Amino acid sequence: MRCQNFLMLCSLSLCIHNSSCSSRSDPPASPPHDLVTHLHTLNDSSIDEKIAKQQHNRTQSGHGGIRGAHGIYHAGSTASFIRDLAVAYTSAQSRYAGDPKLLAALNNAAEFMLDVQHADGTIDLLTTNFHSPPDTGFILEWMCASAGVLRDANNSSVTTLLDKLLKFIRLGADALTVGGVHTPNHRWVVCMALARANSLIPDPRYVKRIDTWLAENIDIDPDGQFTERSTSIYSPLTDRCLITIARLLNRPELLEPVRRNLEMSLHYMHANGDVVTEGSRRQDQYERKSMVRYYYPYRFMAQHDRNGRFASVVHLLEQSKMAQLSSQLVYFLESPSLADPLPTRSDLPSDFERHFTHSRLARIRRGQLSATILEDNPSFFSFHVGSAAVVLRFASAFFGKGQFMGSHLHKEGDAWVMSQNLTGPYFQPIAKAHQRADGNWDKMPRELRSTSEVQTLRSIVRITERPRGIDVEIDISGTDNVPIAIEIGCPPGSQVTGANQLTTTPASWSLTSGQTRVSVGPDHLEIGKGRADHRWTRIRGALPELPGDKIYVTSFSPFRDTLTFRW
Repeated sequence: MRCQNFLMLCSLSLCIHNSSCSSRSDPPASPPHDLVTHLHTLNDSSIDEKIAKQQHNRTQSGHGGIRGAHGIYHAGSTASFIRDLAVAYTSAQSRYAGDPKLLAALNNAAEFMLDVQHADGTIDLLTTNFHSPPDTGFILEWMCASAGVLRDANNSSVTTLLDKLLKFIRLGADALTVGGVHTPNHRWVVCMALARANSLIPDPRYVKRIDTWLAENIDIDPDGQFTERSTSIYSPLTDRCLITIARLLNRPELLEPVRRNLEMSLHYMHANGDVVTEGSRRQDQYERKSMVRYYYPYRFMAQHDRNGRFASVVHLLEQSKMAQLSSQLVYFLESPSLADPLPTRSDLPSDFERHFTHSRLARIRRGQLSATILEDNPSFFSFHVGSAAVVLRFASAFFGKGQFMGSHLHKEGDAWVMSQNLTGPYFQPIAKAHQRADGNWDKMPRELRSTSEVQTLRSIVRITERPRGIDVEIDISGTDNVPIAIEIGCPPGSQVTGANQLTTTPASWSLTSGQTRVSVGPDHLEIGKGRADHRWTRIRGALPELPGDKIYVTSFSPFRDTLTFRW
């Protein structure tokens, strides 16, 4: 299950000090010295390596293409290759400007793209989707952006190349006027691609299809989150798509959901600028991710709205993630004003308690402390102090279904509370009317049988903020003598001190009555008040153990105790 990857989230890089997260006023946040020139330098530094990866042998399949991570030549990696070479070839700020080697590589890559494009205009995402309109939309973003900078270069040497790209774009965009989608964000990817295609090859069919999708309305909830809650992948993607449609088709109303999502996302930042992903419904759930995909939306909206908090996020990313921003260069070439100075930075939220009811989670930030409480999630609590972090979950051996997933997250006094009620019945003989001559158990449904000896287990969690930390009280009652194991996961590479290492389970510790410290580099947190009433940590019916180090508290029901997390 995806929860096994949660500790990837916790394996944080060192906290970025002296960033715009601090509480101070700053002068206008100018970009790094010659931002665009710097991005060109970064892009240039990998050009030769990228060309070396291109398939140059015309007798081999995949000629002109770029292999992806699985060794397969495919459209996605090749479209990114075209983007990066196109901005280098056309810009005087690149040392590769006008280099014939790049032009030859671009022409070969464009031919590859035409070769892998189906007659219906679509391409394949070879890991899962075939003849895929939405994946064609993703590809068209880079193909259109590349064609745009090549067109604006007004250079006769690129005429043949531009014709190839426009051929691909026309056929692909035509496919999107009738093609379907899989997921909510795909609608806006398709609209973004059609808006880009329309800016190059105006066609009323493209705008009509955009309006058809937009008639479904943008899927943003009152919290400011999109349907998929994918804070590191599809939320910033949707922001980028809506900005592009708004910009190219003069639809300023589409910037409002972007604005709301970016405002909400400020409260999803850990102290080091990474983003909370626990509430995601997509593949990024529990993964450690930075805010880098939000760079373009925050920069665009910081300038558009003169928003100082948005400018602070941009500043943070430019200070800490610049090496990852070279792919953003094409946006600066198609919209030079994007490099204009930002408004004066203002403080990012770093001292708050917020309940995002539609996303079913609560967030607490107190400077370096960053905590998340999650409803309907087995990993129901995480606690971060810089790079040191832990995640908490527990299970009971209650009829093989005792993994705790709390519901109805709400506040009672100072405590965040959620609960779970389980029943374990035994079944009586089925009524004569429902008996079967073949005695087939499965075809005599359990719900038709009366029950007896019904066992119950009620688990209540109360999470209360304390000075320099948080208390987590776990209260389990009902059926007595049920074994319980509380699992505290730590990032890979953590140092655990003050706990007893278990010899029966690798990378596992037992939390007893003392204080246990979890350290990553200079950062640390302390966990207190455990017990070890038995040695069974892999409870039947529990989820697979977390990666990294695990610290366990074990006991039996009835159980009521408090774990303390401090920094």
